[in-house]
Amino acid sequence: MTVIERFLKYVSFDTQSDESTEVTPSTPKQMVFAQYLKTELEALGLEEITLDEHGYLFATLPSNVEWEVPTIGFIAHMDTSPDMSGENVKPRIVEKYDGKDVPLCAEEGIVLSPKQFPELLDHVGEDLIVTDGHTLLGADDKAGIAEIIGAVAYLKAHPEIPHGRIRIGFNPDEEIGLGAHKFNVEQFGAKWAYTMDGGEVGELEFENFNAASAKVHVKGRNVHPGYAKNKMINSLLVANEYARLLPADETPATTEGYEGFFHLIGMEGEVEQTQLSYIIRDHDRQKFEERKQLMLSCAEQMNEKYGEAIVTVELKDQYYNMRQQVEPLMHIIDIAFAAMQEAGVEPKVKAIRGGTDGAQLSFKGLPCPNIFAGGLNFHGRYEFVPIPSIEKAMIVVVKIAQLTAKRYC
Repeated sequence: MTVIERFLKYVSFDTQSDESTEVTPSTPKQMVFAQYLKTELEALGLEEITLDEHGYLFATLPSNVEWEVPTIGFIAHMDTSPDMSGENVKPRIVEKYDGKDVPLCAEEGIVLSPKQFPELLDHVGEDLIVTDGHTLLGADDKAGIAEIIGAVAYLKAHPEIPHGRIRIGFNPDEEIGLGAHKFNVEQFGAKWAYTMDGGEVGELEFENFNAASAKVHVKGRNVHPGYAKNKMINSLLVANEYARLLPADETPATTEGYEGFFHLIGMEGEVEQTQLSYIIRDHDRQKFEERKQLMLSCAEQMNEKYGEAIVTVELKDQYYNMRQQVEPLMHIIDIAFAAMQEAGVEPKVKAIRGGTDGAQLSFKGLPCPNIFAGGLNFHGRYEFVPIPSIEKAMIVVVKIAQLTAKRYC
């Protein structure tokens, strides 16, 4: 089975995570996919295969060299984003993309266009895998899973390629920030690892956002609207007033690079009660803490205005910038950099405007930079992945294993 055949099979599994369930995995369908992957790993003849009750799947490719090589790992997540349906995904291959609009669903006028997504033009002449416009694709991160298993299968088929002991790990619930929470680093037993969870071909990342979630609770007071003067407090209006206190130019749509943001991701309520859901992001830890404090200060300002505690903010840190954990071990970045070059890929070292399981794992004692998986426009109907990008990512995994073994020869 080729790496592309694996990927097309994997996206047929609906594996959306759900932050509301408070169980791990957050959805039972992720376990269905994990059990399928377990049978694949068994068929490949891997060793030390374990699948725990929380959906964490580990396996080992034993070393094929006589000298001592540090155990390294490759990790990807099984869930897809709750932002859009991952049920009944219907991938389609666009052969030799010509640089024009790609109709995803002609009947409904859903089009993947380089006018909105100019990165398409970087892949003219390549075969692309796209959606039918009604679901996400699932390259985040089933491309990563396909690349890791494809690389392990390749190494098994080519014993002449030297490599040390390799651990692979597939986990649930990355998309809701919980992928690493029950990841047993000690059991995994790697000296360092790489998450195959990046985007465009060539990306190599060891910096990410510091991240927190915020729930803003607004209590109102409902009174008959005909007699409401100086009595009613409409929580919906107060919530909107609170939102306007945050900087309008510090949102995902107005920032880039190292610029942080406040992102309003949900609003639900009525006159008596409203809840705003935010995520807070910043690469700089001090600025990150200042952002959280600003949200608290805005609540105090609203409470002072209305003369009572009607706005409360619940903050929860999700993960931190992995740079401080990886920087003392830059040889693991050097190995990945060299592996990309040997695979014919130009490395692009950049900061992630997001997070990966690798960030949390790095703080749990498993340094874990992030490598491209090849997909673009994640979490929506316009997601696509160039076939050469998946194939190159698989070769990068092979080269990392090979170069690590040679480094310690």
